Amino acid sequence: MTITEQLKQKILDGGQISREEALLLTDAPLEELSAAADEIRKTICGNGFDLCTIINGKCGRCSEDCKYCAQSVHYHTSCTETYPLLDTGKLLEGAKHNAALGVLRYSIVTSGRKLSDKEVEQACESIRVIRAETSIQVCVSFGLLKEAQFRRLREAGVSRVHCNLESSRRYFPEVCTTHTYDEKIETLKAAKRAGLSICSGGILGLGETMEDRIDLVLTARELGVKSIPMNLLNPIPGTPYEHNRPLTNEEACRCAAIFRFLIPDASIRLAGGRGLMGDQGRACFQSGANAAISGDMLTTAGITVKTDRELIRELGFEVRLYHG
Repeated sequence: MTITEQLKQKILDGGQISREEALLLTDAPLEELSAAADEIRKTICGNGFDLCTIINGKCGRCSEDCKYCAQSVHYHTSCTETYPLLDTGKLLEGAKHNAALGVLRYSIVTSGRKLSDKEVEQACESIRVIRAETSIQVCVSFGLLKEAQFRRLREAGVSRVHCNLESSRRYFPEVCTTHTYDEKIETLKAAKRAGLSICSGGILGLGETMEDRIDLVLTARELGVKSIPMNLLNPIPGTPYEHNRPLTNEEACRCAAIFRFLIPDASIRLAGGRGLMGDQGRACFQSGANAAISGDMLTTAGITVKTDRELIRELGFEVRLYHG
């Protein structure tokens, strides 16, 4: 029995693989690894597919120096648009549009280190209207908020908070210096204490190693994260990562499969950069991934919801909420 088969069976028997075991999968034959990850996904998660969309709720002039980001004030990119937190009308319009397309989650994402108390209250007012007028679930990515702010958002109708760890603890200082890994972890813990589910993953292709990618997911596992966005770096001209080599489809499939082995019951969510993949993520969805962000990303074009729903149906998935 191969190491892939051994570890698959360990998971299907209710076990959990270690860091050392996950590292063994980095050299496993890809076809076998992908098939095993897909079997784990089918057995533990079924055919549900968690489809969400995002809206750029506040754009540009971000004080943070994340090296991948087109909205950072530290870099000169083609993303020059700036606007404050969108009003209720625009956020509601986006929510209704996505709900009509069959999207079940709608995430409001804002630039900057964190929203102010005044902005949080404005967002709460908008979310109350969205929840009253649509059936769509509302997620937020509002930066490094505190527990009390998350409690206000939950009371307004938010169900999930997103805060990407981006990479491993070891590699994170190479990605960003204006906030710390511990601040991100505390943000996720504060959201959980407030009664919200949490969504946290990273970006692949920043210069990190496979060990870093595994350590990222292990940290998410320790935090109880069940929604893992897997972003593929889209090298933005003007950022420090503009010359980074994008991941190949094969590398992305291996990562999706290993992530499935590490957190067997998670939504492994293809996110930013999926449009760079020639197959729009098809092979990853056959390698353990079972969720996606559809539509446009924050500053780059994505894949339409209609196209995604057709692909999901063709692969035998069914769009439905997963993990609340």
